[in-house]
Amino acid sequence: MSEDGGETERTGSIGRFGTSDAPRWLLPSILYVLLAVAAYQLSGWLFVNLRSFLGLLFLAWLFSITIEPVVDWLERRGLRRGAATGLVLFALFVFAIGFLALFGTLLAQQLAQLLKALPGALSSVTDWSNRVFDTDFATGEDLIHLTPETIRDLAERFTPGVLGVLSSLLGVVFQMLTLLLFVFYMSAQGPALRRTISSWFPARQQRVISVVWEISVEKAGGYVVSRLILAAVSSVATGIFLVAIGVPYWLPLALWTGVVSQFVPTLGTYLAIALPAIIAAASQPMDGVWVIVFGTVYQQIENYVLHPRITSATVSIHPAVAFGSVIVGASLFGPVGALVSVPVVAAIEALVETYGRRYELVADAPAPVAPVEPRTHASDDKRRDGEDE
Repeated sequence: MSEDGGETERTGSIGRFGTSDAPRWLLPSILYVLLAVAAYQLSGWLFVNLRSFLGLLFLAWLFSITIEPVVDWLERRGLRRGAATGLVLFALFVFAIGFLALFGTLLAQQLAQLLKALPGALSSVTDWSNRVFDTDFATGEDLIHLTPETIRDLAERFTPGVLGVLSSLLGVVFQMLTLLLFVFYMSAQGPALRRTISSWFPARQQRVISVVWEISVEKAGGYVVSRLILAAVSSVATGIFLVAIGVPYWLPLALWTGVVSQFVPTLGTYLAIALPAIIAAASQPMDGVWVIVFGTVYQQIENYVLHPRITSATVSIHPAVAFGSVIVGASLFGPVGALVSVPVVAAIEALVETYGRRYELVADAPAPVAPVEPRTHASDDKRRDGEDE
């Protein structure tokens, strides 16, 4: 083989396997992978840093769709939507101020006394349990290790200075104002926002967006309204019962029972009645038993009478799914995520039911029946044979 031929063969091999003849899709594919990884890292960084703001934004949306039925009713009566939203928010503000004016001082006093008496109540209940049921629970100082030194250390560690209190207070006020601002604009500009979003999609997708929006508003708003009504009824009933049997700190205990029993799925019922039972049993063990009996009876009335009537047209979700959604929501967004997780999962479940397709199970389907030919008599067979001959 000549030298020119060998040189040509070496050049061709380099051309076949070198970078000059690499596939055209390789470089764009590498670029797309790098961009996807960068987008994933950026989205994760944004989610971590904007998690509190996103939770606040979603809470504002949930609040806005909760008051949307009242705003729509006022708008149909001739009031402008912005004015209707402002009127509803002002009415809620007046109601909150009125509640604080009537019960604020009593609530603060009873709450402070309750927190002060809680360690002693726990010790009394555990001591009574050890005597009656022959258990071996720790009581007294062994139950809660609180000494003057530990109290001073905790106070120095967790109590902020004057500047810290002011900054925390300003932060809370700023978040509340931000929440109200987003609630106002989301409610006042709700239909316009829906039309603006729909205008970026073709007609078929616009119908999908309309259905998704309606289902989300119905499930999320209905969930919040129904839970608020049930929480109010539970708080009133529990407060009346606690006052009737003479349990102290009835107001914070009633509010605790109503809120926890309705907004903490599955375990909320037991957590809600446990605290009033402990406080009642600390002064009189039999009162704790009566509180547990009342909670059990009321829960049955709520499950079979109140809950079906109030939530018949709202959210319907399996308790296990609700409990899991609360855990996931709390892990992602904290307390706000735990609060809004159930209506979000209910809306997603409703969308799956709307656009999903179910098939009949083969095991439940009736087995196909083979066609049976009609039987003939022997006389008919003989006559048919004679005709053939």
